[in-house]
Amino acid sequence: MASAAALLLQLQLLLLLSLSAAQPGFISLDCGGADDYTDGIGIQWTSDAKLVFGGQATNLPVQNQLQKQYSTLRYFPADNSKYCYTMNVRTRTRYLVRASFLYGNFDNSNVYPKFDLSLGATPWSTVIIDDADTPVVEEAIILAAAPTLSVCLSNASTGQPFISTLELRQFNGSLYYTDYEAQFFLALSARINFGADGNKSVRYPDDPFDRIWESDSLRRANYLVDVAPGTERITTTKPVFVGTELEPPEKVMQTAVIGQNGSLNYRLDLEGFPGNAWAVSYFAEIEDLAPDETRKFKLVVPGMPLFSKPTVDVEENAQGKYRLYQPGYTNVTLPFVFSFEFKKTNDSSKGPILNAMEIYKHVQITMGSPDANTMSSLASRYPQAGWAQEGGDPCLPVSWTWVQCSSEAAPRVLSITLSEKNITGSIPEELTKLSAMVELRLDGNSFSGGIPDFSGCRNLQYIHLENNQLNGALPSSLGDLPNLKELYIQNNRLSGHIPRALSKKSIIFNSSGNNLQGPSDSISHGTIIIIVCAVVGAILLLAVAIGCCLCTHKRKKKPSRETVVLAAPAKKLGSYFSEVATETAHRFALSEIEDATDKFERRIGSGGFGIVYYGKLADGREIAVKLLTNDSYQGIREFLNEVALLSRIHHRNLVTFLGYSQQDGKNILVYEFMHNGTLKEHLRGPNDVKITSWVKRLEIAEDAAKGIEYLHTGCSPTIIHRDVKSSNILLDKNMRAKVADFGLSKPAVDGSHVSSIVRGTVGYLDPEYYISQQLTEKSDIYSFGVILLELISGHEPISSDNFGLNCRNIVAWARSHIESGNIDAIIDASLDTGYDLQSVWKIAEVGIMCVKPKGAQRPTISEVLKEIQDAIAIEVQREAPQVQQLMSKRSMGSVSINTDNSVDLEQNASFDEMLMRPGLR
Repeated sequence: MASAAALLLQLQLLLLLSLSAAQPGFISLDCGGADDYTDGIGIQWTSDAKLVFGGQATNLPVQNQLQKQYSTLRYFPADNSKYCYTMNVRTRTRYLVRASFLYGNFDNSNVYPKFDLSLGATPWSTVIIDDADTPVVEEAIILAAAPTLSVCLSNASTGQPFISTLELRQFNGSLYYTDYEAQFFLALSARINFGADGNKSVRYPDDPFDRIWESDSLRRANYLVDVAPGTERITTTKPVFVGTELEPPEKVMQTAVIGQNGSLNYRLDLEGFPGNAWAVSYFAEIEDLAPDETRKFKLVVPGMPLFSKPTVDVEENAQGKYRLYQPGYTNVTLPFVFSFEFKKTNDSSKGPILNAMEIYKHVQITMGSPDANTMSSLASRYPQAGWAQEGGDPCLPVSWTWVQCSSEAAPRVLSITLSEKNITGSIPEELTKLSAMVELRLDGNSFSGGIPDFSGCRNLQYIHLENNQLNGALPSSLGDLPNLKELYIQNNRLSGHIPRALSKKSIIFNSSGNNLQGPSDSISHGTIIIIVCAVVGAILLLAVAIGCCLCTHKRKKKPSRETVVLAAPAKKLGSYFSEVATETAHRFALSEIEDATDKFERRIGSGGFGIVYYGKLADGREIAVKLLTNDSYQGIREFLNEVALLSRIHHRNLVTFLGYSQQDGKNILVYEFMHNGTLKEHLRGPNDVKITSWVKRLEIAEDAAKGIEYLHTGCSPTIIHRDVKSSNILLDKNMRAKVADFGLSKPAVDGSHVSSIVRGTVGYLDPEYYISQQLTEKSDIYSFGVILLELISGHEPISSDNFGLNCRNIVAWARSHIESGNIDAIIDASLDTGYDLQSVWKIAEVGIMCVKPKGAQRPTISEVLKEIQDAIAIEVQREAPQVQQLMSKRSMGSVSINTDNSVDLEQNASFDEMLMRPGLR
């Protein structure tokens, strides 16, 4: 068996070597392709059929011969398995790994897939398709730590996982070396060729490593926008020395942009950020400057003044014209919305120049299961068995289908189930090395030979070896397993005496169908009888006890008003509400409410749910009393829903629920009183109540986001608000915001979505939810995105006056201005001046991300909260520059290993320190 496994590995190695013979270090797999071929740029493509187990190949119509690799793809079932490509690599060598995905509606469903991509055990990216005809490309640079590298697809949440191409490119020497490469790999976010001639990318053969340099002429949303006036393209045909460090292609360095007006500035979204980045800029002086001309400039990043310290003089730094200079950062924290500017200094006669740029995110490597090597060795024994070909780590990011693992950071194999797999030969010795294993099921195969020594598996509780062809004696070590509960060995060819230690254990033991001698039958069968009798007796006693409790309970009085069990009228509401109404909450007497409100004298608000009145309890607490006016089925349901939800959630950014009253046909909810009303009133009310401070609006957004984050991530099950809007964000006496009104909220019991009748408020309603009637957390994200746009503009979500003739909603209106770079057109004129435009941009960008048409494209509320906090930090830094002095303490980089094996990566390397110094190697 081992020789067969070795032969398979040799065949795979020969195949991979043949793939890269013409292009050393290149592996190019046309996934789903049937034939090998060479494309129009000279890259040799090979079918993936022999390198992956499972999946189906299908064809797509592609016209361009250069894109032949996109004419096929391989797709996999949307199940709980992972599907891996495992490729041989050279250890301690860096590789570029590139995977591409062109959907092309291959399944004729028009359901855009979403699934996970991993490098071995490490989550790499979530592939989200939002255009059937545009490839999604994921690229990473990783140091190979083992002789093989696995790329795996798994966890499809919509559609089916698929892949179009998979490429491997080997780097030479110290190319892309970092001090952190043992703990982090680099995931590409941007690689840009500035000044490019047209939209075409530069790659092989111009780049011998086949890096793809995207043209800055490409036009897509939030990609290289806010271009400064006076930005011009220049080119040269003269040779440019690109050095021996990162070696950008000469063709890339022969083009550039220059800032004729003294500035180059851009803004782009960095996918996967905020996070720690590896970033480098490429400069070469490709203009022949006069002797009295100079080109000096600085990097300016809003909110990060330390970036602006060094001065770049390309010709001086590169020691001549037409030579590469490549400063950068090995580790710096960058935001999702990244704005930067190169600005000429006062003593410079020429504006800045920029040839190219690369930005990667540091992704922490998951070390995987300590049992990975053992399990890989086990699987390699069975090269023809489908179950043994899943590849990757046995536990992460999802476990093999026949394996169960623990949930710790470095998961251990707990259970192996290989029942009825037609396996022959002896029981593999690898199984005896799984020290954390609890359960082993090998029944129904054709295993022969003896039972191995499992003394190293001290946690074993369940062993099933029945219905095989095992022979020999039972090892005495089985009796030494301290946690053993079940041992099934019936219907084998075992002989000899049952070990004395085993016969004395109180376990379920079946040894029939063997030629074993000893007291096993009487003792084991007696033990079984004792266990069964004990269990039956315990059940009878429990039943009697429950009966007594029920009888006693019926004699008790009804609960007091202080703490009650909610009860809905059974005849009207049915069994649905019997579940909802089991939460406990403080119950007020109607007389208390009437006294507090002076018989509902002061009305302070109203809505579809009912009327809200002001009140003051006898203890002095001010309250808001919501009186349900709709006694229909729907109104009562929402009433009980809100009571059940509010009675179990507590957060500083959620309006405090004090209790309820159900008496004399009145259904009442009691909340803390919020002195400053709703956010809506402070955005569109009279001038004397308007919030004109941009920082205060940001703080309100932060408070509201924290409240929603608690609902989404701090409650189990997750709670979806379903009616997030500015009138449901209330402000206390200190102008801190709290989220209110849970009448429409739904718990997402299955953790994914809730099928429900569409409810919500026009202007805030998620269009995807409206169409599909599938409610998810991303429906709240859409509504919150509308609120962010309200905070910027001050406008209501729907208007026939504010948004022009052809636009009636804030989303379309704001998107058109934001994507065209005209942020000023949507800023509320009533805002006080002096805010930092970069913070407004940050909120605008995340707001537009929130209102993407498809929920899968929207950020989580935690990601939104992080962007809001970053915007606040920009304003704080503007108002208090000394804060930056505290931040500067992080300027030197380090890696610290935490007790949970996670790694903290801190910033290092200022821009004036050359990133690629030979001394670092």
